[in-house]
Amino acid sequence: MVTGWFAGDGDDFRLLGTRCSACASVFFPREDAFCRNPGCRGGELTEVPLSRRGRVWSYTDSRYRPPSPYVTDPELLWEPYALIAVELESERLVVLGQTVPGITVSDLAVGMEVEVVPGVLNEDEETTWTTWHWRPTGVTA
Repeated sequence: MVTGWFAGDGDDFRLLGTRCSACASVFFPREDAFCRNPGCRGGELTEVPLSRRGRVWSYTDSRYRPPSPYVTDPELLWEPYALIAVELESERLVVLGQTVPGITVSDLAVGMEVEVVPGVLNEDEETTWTTWHWRPTGVTA
């Protein structure tokens, strides 16, 4: 888990961004040092929860094992997964992430509504690394 990028459980799960008090720009991943808007002289950056729902902006699938530093066990068969870019309309930004397990590119369409849910990136006997996943609305699995 990357500290400060998301919080909560279930229906309270949210990605966390930051908003500039001077220009109202929202950033994800969060920005704590300075406003990234080149036209802004800068303001106070405050943490804001991002919208839970958005629309598919683009998508693809990951058919090949990524190189290091991606964490994966080379002894295990590679399991492809879908990557999805989701537009959060009220924040006017696009957030990339994996879909929930079981959702493939054949289940996706540009413009469909999805929601952010907690997910597992990797786990071993001692640690579970958490992340976010995107799930089409109306799907409970």
